[in-house]
Amino acid sequence: MKIIKTEDAVGHVLCHDITQIIKGVTKDAVFKKGHVVREEDIPVLLSVGKENLYVWENDETMMHENDAAQVLYDICASEHMHPSDVKEGKIEIIADADGLLKINRKLLRNVNSFGQMMIAARHGDTPVQKGDKLAGTRIIPLVIEKEKMEQVKQMAGNCKIFHLMPYKLKKAGVVTTGSEVLKGRIKDTFTPVIVEKLAEYGIKTEQHAMPGDDTEIITKSILQMAEEGMDFILCTGGMSVDPDDKTPLAIKNTGADIVSYGAPVLPGAMFLLAYLARGEKRIPVVGLPGCVMYAKRTIFDLVLPRLAAEDEITAEELYGLGEGGLCLNCPVCTYPNCGFGKGR
Repeated sequence: MKIIKTEDAVGHVLCHDITQIIKGVTKDAVFKKGHVVREEDIPVLLSVGKENLYVWENDETMMHENDAAQVLYDICASEHMHPSDVKEGKIEIIADADGLLKINRKLLRNVNSFGQMMIAARHGDTPVQKGDKLAGTRIIPLVIEKEKMEQVKQMAGNCKIFHLMPYKLKKAGVVTTGSEVLKGRIKDTFTPVIVEKLAEYGIKTEQHAMPGDDTEIITKSILQMAEEGMDFILCTGGMSVDPDDKTPLAIKNTGADIVSYGAPVLPGAMFLLAYLARGEKRIPVVGLPGCVMYAKRTIFDLVLPRLAAEDEITAEELYGLGEGGLCLNCPVCTYPNCGFGKGR
């Protein structure tokens, strides 16, 4: 590209969008890349502060910002996503389905450290809805060497930075422990909370058992739900270290693989996560501490989207929740648009 005085630009082709900003009114392109400047355009260009213009001067070694943004989009996007229209050298990535956003963090960092290009995204391992903006891409200069864009493509190879995992779990069983609930001494106010949270991810609560505090009966209830096709089993209550709290032992006695009993998250420190193998299927079995019943947001809100999408959680990932794992109990809760659970 070359720079010329705006008054001399008639007949030349613009090599970038010209943006007009009027506070509180508009921020938009008044002329698009590729526009051929006319005599009547000169006063408008001058009014937006363009005393000089960049116009195309053919150079086969360089790539325009719009084309380079498309290269970055191709590195980023996978199934269940689509691009916005390119605008001022930017392409945004939009979700086509409800699901869990996963990010190849190493590749994202490598691309952003490559120089003269950027990809900005929302946090990974978080729920998104159809139509949500996931990320935006652009190069920093107006044009960039084609060779550099080819290098970043080769670095990425066949990997994609973003993946969207639609929710898969459909049927859940809830095991409500506690003799006080079984005998009707108190009302079960825990299960309705669980039912509502599961429904947000398309999971229907199809079974409900109240085995009291008998470890063997709790274990039997869990195994029966697994045999009857539940995708997800949740045990409420009985998760502390008191001698009469039997839920962790009952889950262990099913033969499930215990990922972790305890998590560095408040509220939710006494959370238990396990997986029960049934053929090729691994059914998540969770023990939910009492805070899930009354606290606005807890460890359950952090793990539920991943469990719903069948994104298996490791102990190391749970340990990593310590940074950002403290809910501040804000007077007005804005979760998930806050720092809770996002310390990585």
